[in-house]
Amino acid sequence: MKFEIIPKSDIIPSYDPNAVAVKYIEDNSHGEQYEEDEITPDLISKILHEVPEGIEIILYLDPDGEGRCGCLEVVSDGDWLSLCYDYNETETYFCYNSEFADTVAQLEEVDLRDENVYSPIDYDGQIPVPKCQAITDMDAGVKAIEYFIRTGMRYPGIDWGYCL
Repeated sequence: MKFEIIPKSDIIPSYDPNAVAVKYIEDNSHGEQYEEDEITPDLISKILHEVPEGIEIILYLDPDGEGRCGCLEVVSDGDWLSLCYDYNETETYFCYNSEFADTVAQLEEVDLRDENVYSPIDYDGQIPVPKCQAITDMDAGVKAIEYFIRTGMRYPGIDWGYCL
């Protein structure tokens, strides 16, 4: 498996802190879904505050929650955070943790129990998330999630990986 790394930028474009690009939210932590008219400042604040405690949500840019326009899948256990950005169902990016760059080659071996390679989080009970695709900086993760909610784009303030 080979990754293209998109390094973080020190320049974060400004955005409207009241804008909402997300049109549908699937909250797997609580078994709830929210349509566009239900995505309020209070709900956004609640989501952002839950990230450091643990959360599993999908933020969709299309109102039917199908991901055709893009989405951000967020999984956190309070220590580890995975962000998977799907752009128009054609490109998938994930947050990249350079501290575990040396584990990328080991992903080919697929020993899912290897705690040196895989984090304790997974997507909906599926394959565990590799540590190189999860971050531990919750503050940066919360900023990335809010940036996506407000702009519908990847946050440039963290590293991202792209599978080639």
